[in-house]
Amino acid sequence: MTGETSLRLDKWLWYARFFKTRALATKAIAGGRFRLDGEVMSKPHRAAQPGQVLTFMQGDRVRVIRIVVLGSRRGPATEAVTLYEDLSPEAPKRASGAKLSDPAFESRERGTGRPTKRDRRATQNLKSDLG
Repeated sequence: MTGETSLRLDKWLWYARFFKTRALATKAIAGGRFRLDGEVMSKPHRAAQPGQVLTFMQGDRVRVIRIVVLGSRRGPATEAVTLYEDLSPEAPKRASGAKLSDPAFESRERGTGRPTKRDRRATQNLKSDLG
């Protein structure tokens, strides 16, 4: 795709569509939660080169990525996938519709939480009968 031998890491992460904007990529790297070939880094201007392994958290998941190609632009998602090889461990399975970030969601009993329309009508009828 390009003849360059290195590219700013924040720019590459944006090209590979791990972040929606380059500013978000820069901010995430500056947070110090990225490892490039096992070395903690906090400088977004660090050069990315093909063959390097990048480890970082994305949401609630650990991402392990090997840089394959540097790229020359932020293209469509199908093109972005060709820039890296995903070495990440398998994501844990979720129950249908359940959020991984909310473990109490799966075990919530019916009737707890926000009342349904039927519950609200029953409460309203009870209040009108009493008062």
